[in-house]
Amino acid sequence: MQFNITFRQFGASDSLKEYAREKVERVNKLLDRAGEAHVVLSLERHLHHADITIHSGAWVLRGRDKSDDMYASIDLAMDKIERQLRRYRDKLKTHHGRERVHHRQDLVNHLKVRHAVFEVPDAEEPAAKPTPEAPVAKVVESAASTPISAATRVVRATQLTVKPLSVDEAVMQMNLMNNDFYVFHNVESDALGIIYRRKDGQYGLIEPHEPPAMAAATGT
Repeated sequence: MQFNITFRQFGASDSLKEYAREKVERVNKLLDRAGEAHVVLSLERHLHHADITIHSGAWVLRGRDKSDDMYASIDLAMDKIERQLRRYRDKLKTHHGRERVHHRQDLVNHLKVRHAVFEVPDAEEPAAKPTPEAPVAKVVESAASTPISAATRVVRATQLTVKPLSVDEAVMQMNLMNNDFYVFHNVESDALGIIYRRKDGQYGLIEPHEPPAMAAATGT
């Protein structure tokens, strides 16, 4: 497995690097094809953040967590990955080596969406209330590609590749990444879709819907 590690907001540590490598390589016994792993360790507001991403064939596994100790954060992040691996171990083996052929594959391979997490100042709060330790703000997540207002502060931003998947596969990929939503190209409806986890434990699907009048005009 190819292993990469990035340190942010604090100095590199050989002991942390080796510890992270040993923890990540444990997934080799659960995966047939563990190709590449990238670990990002960062210090934010006195908390130690561990963000671990592992690529296995066409699937992406991800675990993120934070604590007061970086070693503990690595353990927590890997626990999330291993939990999902055990849940989908048989399905991962079934899907490996089965490449999907799709008539819009080339287009989909180049389609990406930007996922940004940003803070929006709360205009309803008094101006004197915010402090440097606890600024008054709302944390909002967005999958839109449009620019974010200058009044907001981007906490983090990542690009997601839109893959052609069935709804069941999209749910599986979302869970493997330990996310609450996932953007994909639905091969069953040939439309861009967003799968998300509901508060009641069920899953929701958002897709564009063509108005009946337009469908009738186009003959679909």
